[in-house]
Amino acid sequence: MVRRYCYISHQLKVSTMAAFQLLFPLLVSCVVASASPPRHILPCQVVQMDVFCSDLSLRGAPLNLPHGVQMLDLSRNQVQNLSLETLAYHTDFHHLNLHSNKIHFIQPGLFKDMTDLKVLDLSKNHLNVFALSKINIGPLTAVESLDLSSNGLYTGMSDYFLADSPSLANLSLDSNSITKIAQNTFNGSSSLKKISLHNNVILEIEDGAFDSLHNLTELDLSKNSITCITDFNLHNLEVLNLSKNSMELFQSTSSTQLYKLLYLDLSENKMPYFPLLPRHNALEYLDVSRNHLQSINVTGNPEKRSTVFLNYLRYLDMSYNQLKSIPESFFCFMGSLEVLNVSNNCISSFSITNEGILTKLKIINLSHNSLQSLTFEENTLPMLEKLFLQGNDLTTLDHQVFQRLPSIRYLQLQKNNLKICASEQKQHEPALTDQNHLDPPDCVSFSSVRNLHSLYLSENNLQTLPANAFANTPLKLLDLSLNPGLDMDKDSLSGLEHSLVHLLLKEDNISRLNTDLSLLKSLKHVDLSTNQLTSLPMWNKESSIESLNLQNNNLVTLEYSTMVALEHSLKTLYMGSNPLNCCSNLGFLHMVQRSAVVVPDIETVTCVHEDFSEPVNIEKLTEGMCQVSGTPISIIFVLLALFAAIIMLGLLVKYCHSRRRKRSRSFRA
Repeated sequence: MVRRYCYISHQLKVSTMAAFQLLFPLLVSCVVASASPPRHILPCQVVQMDVFCSDLSLRGAPLNLPHGVQMLDLSRNQVQNLSLETLAYHTDFHHLNLHSNKIHFIQPGLFKDMTDLKVLDLSKNHLNVFALSKINIGPLTAVESLDLSSNGLYTGMSDYFLADSPSLANLSLDSNSITKIAQNTFNGSSSLKKISLHNNVILEIEDGAFDSLHNLTELDLSKNSITCITDFNLHNLEVLNLSKNSMELFQSTSSTQLYKLLYLDLSENKMPYFPLLPRHNALEYLDVSRNHLQSINVTGNPEKRSTVFLNYLRYLDMSYNQLKSIPESFFCFMGSLEVLNVSNNCISSFSITNEGILTKLKIINLSHNSLQSLTFEENTLPMLEKLFLQGNDLTTLDHQVFQRLPSIRYLQLQKNNLKICASEQKQHEPALTDQNHLDPPDCVSFSSVRNLHSLYLSENNLQTLPANAFANTPLKLLDLSLNPGLDMDKDSLSGLEHSLVHLLLKEDNISRLNTDLSLLKSLKHVDLSTNQLTSLPMWNKESSIESLNLQNNNLVTLEYSTMVALEHSLKTLYMGSNPLNCCSNLGFLHMVQRSAVVVPDIETVTCVHEDFSEPVNIEKLTEGMCQVSGTPISIIFVLLALFAAIIMLGLLVKYCHSRRRKRSRSFRA
């Protein structure tokens, strides 16, 4: 009996120990789980203390939110009533995103206990309905960023959200229906630094509306209906965007105080005159493009031309206006200017002759004007790197005009009517008569432009490209496209052997290239598309060509030796729309089949085969399709080579035999 009891007792101990061993890991996992918040609140996601519940058709936050959650994203859901219940009774948020819901009611005093809330996004809701109740949502004690955009708010409604926001720094009221900014609109938000009122219907800004905002540095009033600013006096403002309004006038108040404005965008308005800017300013960026500027005067009276003081200006855009001229004196107080854009105007003449006014200018855009005269004197533009002159129909330039730009790297001359000088030396030859000496030169020189890397001369009606046209100019890119009938001298690219990387000769109606492109050791990208080429340019095994475009030519046969020479460097080849012969281009077929070269337009690469009425796609061509009397072409080549070798061997034997007979005769003598 005792033994049986001991046995049972022993069995119980064993069972208890086994059960404990099984339950212990489960017990530990439960303790760990209770000590840390769940990583997934289905269907939301938790990352540290941030909860993401976006786009889940929710009407409120999940009830099992972790304690101490800092950021809650409930954007793009179905929330209608915003209350403590909606937020699962949490008040310790730092960031609350309720963007794109259907909120039309906010529980009064909801945010008063949210003393840690810094960012509140209520954009794209129906807060105009809530505003009809005329109840303030405040206080927003700690909120620094508030987004109320796209809520259908109209004039006065924003007051119920801003009345008690002492810490508010960033405010967005974009895309509402506000027509007027009243004097007291921002009285409850005196800490504002940035205000965006983009895309409203603002017609009026009452005097003093922004005067109480001493910290305001950025103001966006773009895409509204403002017609004029006559007394701009926001001295501390740094960024002002007034683009896309109906402004006809911008004038600052007369003041000796320094304005801190750095960025001013007045583009897409209706101003006929240059804005009247503060005398003492720090402006760096000014955009008055797409207005109705007819002159650079600040008033309609040409007798009262005001001097423009923009000593710190770095970027000036006056493109897409009606300017006919810009006197050089306009730039006298723009010593820091780096970018000047006056494209798409009606300017007929442009000149810089004063050495000291634009010493830091790097980019000039004079494209799409009516330029007939362009003058740059020595040492006037020492830092100019890019010059855009396309679309001006220029026919005559001082032939040395570009040599006076020591830093020029990029030159765009598309759509003009220029002729290229044969060489720099010819222009220095003494004139035969005084009359000839006075005649304006009819060509422009591109030799010895020491830093020029990119030159665009497409659509210039160029007929000839003379020898040494670019001597001592280290061009990396040369575009000569769309010059039908261009006749290139065999030495026209002489001097570019070690610099030229990109060469564009498309749509030039070229039937044969006189220039030996194999001499251009650095050439990697060549565009010869849409010409009349019947044969490939010659290249040797030292070629570095990586991309070659031969589309839309008259190529029947691709020389095997040239293809072999190109194969080691060529990566991309365009060959569509050529009348290739199927059985004369097996070398090209092998190259494509081995995937040694990518042919992006392979679907349009076809060849003509006498056994087929329609062109055959090169991918479907096989060597077996090219046979003569049942014998593959490859065998014919082998037989021909063998026959040639036999003939050569016979001639060699005959030659050796004749030499032996001559030696024997001389010995007998």
